Amino acid sequence: MTRHLIAVVGNSPGVGKSTLCHSLAAWMANTGATVDHFREADILTRPAFRPVAAEFADGNNSVRPETLIESTRASIAESRAAGIDVLVTDALLPFIPSLVAWGHDEPSIAHVLRELTTAVEPTQVTVVYVHDDPSTALHRAITREGPDWEHWYLTRLAPSPGTRSVHDLPSAATHLRHEAALTLRLLATTPWHVITVDVADLDASATADHVRHQLTGLIDFTPH
Repeated sequence: MTRHLIAVVGNSPGVGKSTLCHSLAAWMANTGATVDHFREADILTRPAFRPVAAEFADGNNSVRPETLIESTRASIAESRAAGIDVLVTDALLPFIPSLVAWGHDEPSIAHVLRELTTAVEPTQVTVVYVHDDPSTALHRAITREGPDWEHWYLTRLAPSPGTRSVHDLPSAATHLRHEAALTLRLLATTPWHVITVDVADLDASATADHVRHQLTGLIDFTPH
């Protein structure tokens, strides 16, 4: 069965979570474990998450928490059936940025997290939370993606109830700081392991080394 779920999430675009996720998936595969790398875009194509993709495409640009929970439960069941040892996910669990954007308050998001902890049992969950100052990270994302990315990012946030206050990069950074504080506060209430890594002074290689060291103390990579 799937023994471990490594959820890599970031407090802002541009912090390098996808690069880290790819590195961790490759490293764990090299241990001999059977690894499934769930990329960020896979939520639109994975069978277990078809209800999520369908609801989002209905025109409301949101998904009911119940759908997220049941799709997560189905995804874990699929991984178990496929004999996956380690599921590495990019920007999936615990869905807090999406729930915030869709207008859910802290108590309702806390309830979703409680339901998610049950949905993934008995799989061991480790959340790797990649953090940098949002202003720095956003500018890094613009440099990486090109000048049109800023407009795309701000336009994507504008229609959602929880992010309507975002209209430029400074307001986006302010929103992301509040969201980060909320995320860490809520994650602290779960039974999951949380590894927080500040990448302000780390490049991609040093970040991966740091997280690998932390994971080695938490996870038995011996294939079953």
